Amino acid sequence: MGLLSKKDAKLITDPLTDNNPITIQVLGICSALAITAELKASLVMGIAVLFVLGVGNVVISLMRNIIPSKIRIIVQLIVVASLVIIVDQVLKAYAFELSKTLSVFIGLIITNCIIMGRFEAFALGNGPWRSFLDGIGNALGYAVILIIVGFFRELLGSGSLFGFPVLGDAIEKTGVYSIGYENNGFMLMPPMALIIVGLIIWVQRSRNKDLIED
Repeated sequence: MGLLSKKDAKLITDPLTDNNPITIQVLGICSALAITAELKASLVMGIAVLFVLGVGNVVISLMRNIIPSKIRIIVQLIVVASLVIIVDQVLKAYAFELSKTLSVFIGLIITNCIIMGRFEAFALGNGPWRSFLDGIGNALGYAVILIIVGFFRELLGSGSLFGFPVLGDAIEKTGVYSIGYENNGFMLMPPMALIIVGLIIWVQRSRNKDLIED
């Protein structure tokens, strides 16, 4: 962060901690529930949102003075839809199996409240550089939560990480010595994602009492 001013650095660090878009602003919950059964899918979704939000914030910022206020939402949707199409086509070209796993959820990035929220709340009122930092910060905050949730759900639900056997049944199927852990498929159910997010929220508020609402 040495190249950034303290104010600019906070645009990246705040969403990672005390202003996380999922655990504090409670946005983007749907994808956290839907695609975090696999760590790889969580990571790719995080990267996709990083690209869409980082580039999208810059584009909206550059256009902010020429967008008629009456159609600004339509313009924002066109920008984010164009970026999502790019992500979708890249996945189909280079990671087709993963693109099938994510399928409709990549398309739903268009309606992700985090992205539209940052366009409205920040990019329309700030320059390209600060808008880029804001987009990167919020996307990283989103990605970190998805990766944490995906890590625990795949590890405890399938006994693997990135598809490689690590625990219990997954190891037994490969003929390698098992440590006695029996995979818990319950962790792969969507409600478990919500429980893990809830635990993360509890830890955050335990460490920072200012986040506790009266």
